[in-house]
Amino acid sequence: MKMLIAILLLAVVISLGSALSSMTNPDDRSSRMLRALTIRVVLSIGLVIVLVISWKFGLIEPHAGG
Repeated sequence: MKMLIAILLLAVVISLGSALSSMTNPDDRSSRMLRALTIRVVLSIGLVIVLVISWKFGLIEPHAGG
């Protein structure tokens, strides 16, 4: 499960990099940025869902603060 979380986080960062590269490229900027934003939002929602499900089933545990 932790590997899936790491892969989703990496995919979010790659999508962010894709949006950055489309900002510097003047060709068809808006559609590429929109696609990168859509992918990033979907991945982030999926990540939150995976985290909540993992926590509810006891696969991951939050750290006790101090």
